[in-house]
Amino acid sequence: MSKRVHERAIKELNRDKKALFAAKTLIEKELFEDCVSRAYYAVLHAAKAALALSEVEADTHTGVRSMFGLHLVKTGKIEREFAKILIAEQEDREIGDYEIDIEIEEERARQRVNEAEKFIQRIEQYFQAIK
Repeated sequence: MSKRVHERAIKELNRDKKALFAAKTLIEKELFEDCVSRAYYAVLHAAKAALALSEVEADTHTGVRSMFGLHLVKTGKIEREFAKILIAEQEDREIGDYEIDIEIEEERARQRVNEAEKFIQRIEQYFQAIK
């Protein structure tokens, strides 16, 4: 793995931790819509870290989802359940950010935080395995 690839992955992993911390902080303040948004970004940055390790870059949310599935899930490097988490996180983020008639309940926000944490842990395992 090149130094540039390693550094990019590390930067994304650092960003995912910050977003997860923000999500956990927001849930305790009962700001559930903002919480799911930050949980999604934690997952997004973790996904981008994993893609960086495969020397794949994606500039859009849809691109990250597509490339994650193509380069990591379909190749068997990452289990399918993590692609499902990425999709669910993005869908709830869009509800939380844009749908004013739909409230995110605490239970749903907690699920998103827990799944974001699980996603990050899996990507960190992947990083350690190929490092």
